[in-house]
Amino acid sequence: MKIFKAIIVDDEKPARDIVENYLQDHENIELIATCENGFDALKALQENEVDLMFLDIQMPKISGFELLDVLGEHKPMVVFCTAYDEYAVKAFEKSAVDYLLKPFSKERFDEALKKVVASAPTANDHVEKLVKTKEDDGQDFERVVIRQGSKIHVVPVGEIRYIEAQDDYVKIYSEKGDFLKDKTMKYYEAALASKGFIRIHRSHIVNISYMDKVELYEKDTHLLVLKTGEKLRASREGYKRLRERL
Repeated sequence: MKIFKAIIVDDEKPARDIVENYLQDHENIELIATCENGFDALKALQENEVDLMFLDIQMPKISGFELLDVLGEHKPMVVFCTAYDEYAVKAFEKSAVDYLLKPFSKERFDEALKKVVASAPTANDHVEKLVKTKEDDGQDFERVVIRQGSKIHVVPVGEIRYIEAQDDYVKIYSEKGDFLKDKTMKYYEAALASKGFIRIHRSHIVNISYMDKVELYEKDTHLLVLKTGEKLRASREGYKRLRERL
């Protein structure tokens, strides 16, 4: 019998206690940690080999989706446990190992664990689809969560000055520092369009609230000068988009 090492991640103690209690009847699940936020979960995941994570979505500091994002490819199987049905439950049922809507019964929980055993070989593929579904949704994009080694940085969108393309990554320049992120410019161009950001060049997306002035650089090319003194080149099309926005 395969033993699955599991952690519970939920900011509400009663919710953690319920899952822990339900697990007592499952000898094939070894509970190795209970975590009240994503930071504690990341520490537990770094210190242990974890096969299964019971994960809440709406949590302070970082959400369940943001935790999955910073984990990258190194994700355990995930059973979501949430009180909210606003995350396209039907779609998640097809992507996650399972999605439990609080309050859930012992019978429903047992059913989820049967799915864990059955889907273990391909569970990571399910989670990748789930994370992509949330990212593509583009709603409530208020912060960017970035992992650097053992640290997690939470950067509010309003503190990002600009984003720069760097090979297969982007570099985010913010008040909290500069960070590499494994995402595309196209993704951030769409996600930040309603947040006061505009793509002024194939290599730059800028937060227009940090803009100070625009200087002519050469024919058909302008320089966008930020309040910090940083200068970013704007292409002809980028300058046109900027003028239309302003």
